[in-house]
Amino acid sequence: MTTVNLDSAYWNNRYIQNNTGWDIGHANPIHIDYVIENIDKTARILIPGAGSGYEVSKLWDFGYTNVFAIDLSPEAKERFLSQNPTFPENQYLVGDFFELNQKFDLILEQTFFCAIEPQLRSQYANKAHTILNTNGKLFGVLFSIQFQGGPPFGGDIVEYKILFYSKFSILKLEKSYQSISSRQDKELIIELMKK
Repeated sequence: MTTVNLDSAYWNNRYIQNNTGWDIGHANPIHIDYVIENIDKTARILIPGAGSGYEVSKLWDFGYTNVFAIDLSPEAKERFLSQNPTFPENQYLVGDFFELNQKFDLILEQTFFCAIEPQLRSQYANKAHTILNTNGKLFGVLFSIQFQGGPPFGGDIVEYKILFYSKFSILKLEKSYQSISSRQDKELIIELMKK
């Protein structure tokens, strides 16, 4: 368990200090390919813990006009907007995912889940369920490895099944074969539908 307060100041400082080891420098094809193949361009899409927002930018460029980002770091938003001047500023939210009151059709999960304290995971599942529309989906990648301390915080397939089964139909929860090289054999693809 970490003794660090994972609040807005913590994450903002990580960006200011360029201490962003989770940032792969480009949109993850796992997420982009899934959206393009499965999601209508009018869908409301949320990327929590969006940070540099590569997926946000890419989906916007592909015509997904209702894509939203949320992050605790004002610095992350500022950097994103400086790189994406045509993106609507009000669609990159600075705030707490757990306090969000909007509704979405899809939540794209990349590195947010592993950045929150493990004791918040049941709240994550509940919040995702609450803010998804009927038949809304949660799609993305989760670590299938344990870490000493954190963030990131790891986990395994059994834990995730227990966490999500009561609120979601598990459409896919399996080893990822498309992960970036540094995460090969360490990630699971997850696709859930709100019950």
